[in-house]
Amino acid sequence: MERGKMAELESLETAAEHERILREIESTDTACIGPTLRSVYDGEEHGRFMEKLEARIRNHDREIEKMCNFHYQGFVDSITELLKVRGEAQKLKHQVTDTNRKLQSEGKELVVAMEELKQCRLQQRNISATVDKLTLCLPVLEMYSKLREQMKSKRHYPALKTLEHLEHTYLPQVSHYRFCKIMVDNIPKLREEIKDVSMSDLKDFLESIRKHSDKIGETAMKQAQQQRNLDNIVSQHPRIGGGKKYKKDVCASSDLEVKNTSPMSEQDSGILDVEDEDDDEEVPGAQDLVDFSPVYRCLHIYSVLGARETFENYYRKQRRKQARLVLQPPSNMHETLDGYRKYFNQIVGFFVVEDHILHTTQGLVNRAYIDELWEMALSKTIAALRTHSSYCSDPNLVLDLKNLIVLFADTLQGYGFPVNQLFDMLLEIRDQYSETLLKKWSGVFRNILDSDNYSPIPVANEELYKKIIGQFPFQDPELEKQPFPKKFPFSEFVPKVYNQIKEFIYACLKFSEDLHLSSTEVDDMIRKSTNLLLTRMLSNCLQNVIKRRNTGLTELVQIIINTTHLEKSCKFLEEFITNITSVLPETVHTTKLYGTTTFKDARHAAEEEIYTNLNQKIDQFLQLADYDWMAAEPGSKASDYLVDLIAFLRSTFSVFTHLPLLDLFIQWDWSTYLADYGQPTCRYLRVNPTTALILLEKISRVMKDTSRKNNVFAQFRKNERDKQKLIDTVAKQLRSLINSHHL
Repeated sequence: MERGKMAELESLETAAEHERILREIESTDTACIGPTLRSVYDGEEHGRFMEKLEARIRNHDREIEKMCNFHYQGFVDSITELLKVRGEAQKLKHQVTDTNRKLQSEGKELVVAMEELKQCRLQQRNISATVDKLTLCLPVLEMYSKLREQMKSKRHYPALKTLEHLEHTYLPQVSHYRFCKIMVDNIPKLREEIKDVSMSDLKDFLESIRKHSDKIGETAMKQAQQQRNLDNIVSQHPRIGGGKKYKKDVCASSDLEVKNTSPMSEQDSGILDVEDEDDDEEVPGAQDLVDFSPVYRCLHIYSVLGARETFENYYRKQRRKQARLVLQPPSNMHETLDGYRKYFNQIVGFFVVEDHILHTTQGLVNRAYIDELWEMALSKTIAALRTHSSYCSDPNLVLDLKNLIVLFADTLQGYGFPVNQLFDMLLEIRDQYSETLLKKWSGVFRNILDSDNYSPIPVANEELYKKIIGQFPFQDPELEKQPFPKKFPFSEFVPKVYNQIKEFIYACLKFSEDLHLSSTEVDDMIRKSTNLLLTRMLSNCLQNVIKRRNTGLTELVQIIINTTHLEKSCKFLEEFITNITSVLPETVHTTKLYGTTTFKDARHAAEEEIYTNLNQKIDQFLQLADYDWMAAEPGSKASDYLVDLIAFLRSTFSVFTHLPLLDLFIQWDWSTYLADYGQPTCRYLRVNPTTALILLEKISRVMKDTSRKNNVFAQFRKNERDKQKLIDTVAKQLRSLINSHHL
């Protein structure tokens, strides 16, 4: 029973499961029914399930049939209505087809017109879009065209500005176009092209100013010369002006062959002759001679491109190279003044350009760079001038060189460059100039002495007399009272030498002008140079003339007379120097002239030469003596050779009448000698008291012998007793003088 209940229970559960599956099949989508059916086939009751499924299908068929039977009449009516509608629809179809055919036929032109309108509208839209795009592109193209035009016309800085606008303003607006990409890619090349072209212009500029530095410097030095001329007109230096006037007055009367013998004429050969310059002519400035725009353009371009430092370094490097070339003097510069002038012009031109660049650019060059170049230039220039000026033996050229150096220094000083070292070097050249002057004047003195006739100057009338007096400071009241014709005691070489000494002083003064020296320095320089002229050159020339074999006693006597008058003229030379330098001789540290020593030494040498020649001549007479050693008794008259000797001595001593060494014995001027002895202005300064004593003793012995013998010296017996007494008195005073000086 229980088994039966269990079977019944399982049957009920299976039926419930089948019912659930059937409901799931009815309500589930056919795509998902597979798992449901699978659960049926997995079980063991699929047969019973099929039965229930068939029963469910039949049940549904019955329900469908009932429903169809219920709605059948409506279905039939609907079919009938549809058949009616079908006919009407067929008619409507034919009408629509006809209408469409007519519409197509009649709207064909409209369609064509509409198609054309569509195309027009499309073109209009495209044109409008094209215009808009071109509106954006045209400024770019215009700017690019402008850029090319600017580069073609070498307006590089505006071209660079245009390139900047093109790159940052215009191209970004049309960056999606292919031509813009080409432009963008080409911009670095354009920048490099602008840099290269501007650098090429700079190189051309540097080459141009290198070639034209000479002209630039010449112009700058002309401007400096004009400024100096103007300053001289506004404020004339009284000392220099007075000196020139004094020279003109003196030299106007110095016509006795001075023009032919003077190494320097009145007209200077220097470059600074004011009268040769046209002061009214306007001299252009450096900016008028040189176009500096390539430098400015290149500087701006490199600054904009961020390469200013590169440009500055390149410019300075190239200019340093050019400076070294400019500062290299030509090997033959010392031969002519033009060689020095061209050298100076190039240096001035270089620094004028650099000074202009310094003041017209912001930092391309700075003061430190300029000062460095100037220091190098100054050292090289001074070294070159020292070397080349040492070759110069012409004082005119040295003077012209000095004037040129002064103008060179003044020109650069006007641009703010320190030039003290140049003026210091001029003091060195001054010493060389003095040496060349001394050598030249030595030749002048030799010519004067060689061409002199060593005879007193004869004058036939008042005009010639005043002419000589105007050339040489000589005053002799006795000579003035004498009638014409008459003679000066000195020969022609006295006024010639005197005037040449003055010419030498003027030549020294010329060099000292414009050196910014004080009057005392100028005076000291002139006096020292004049002392060298007298003690070395003139003294040597006089000594050579005195020592010559063919110089006779007459010439020697005339030399003594001439040097005596030249010695007296030394005080006038002192006054002459004082007049042109305005420095009084009493001023402290003023150098004195040693001319008196020169002339005294020359007189002493001439006296020694006279003494030597007389002794030689007397020896020659004595060597001609023909003694009769076997004579029984002395003859009643003197030998012929002795008579000839006495005649020779008489004629010789007659030549000595103008010698103040002899006036002491001839005029018996012992009181003057004893009173003035030891003083610099003593008339008989060169008479040694010992020598005078020896001569007096000899005269005394001769007079004593004469008193004992009656011989050819009988003419001296007059008043011999008084004279002997006077000789003894003078001899005693001389011994006392000698003893006092020995003590």
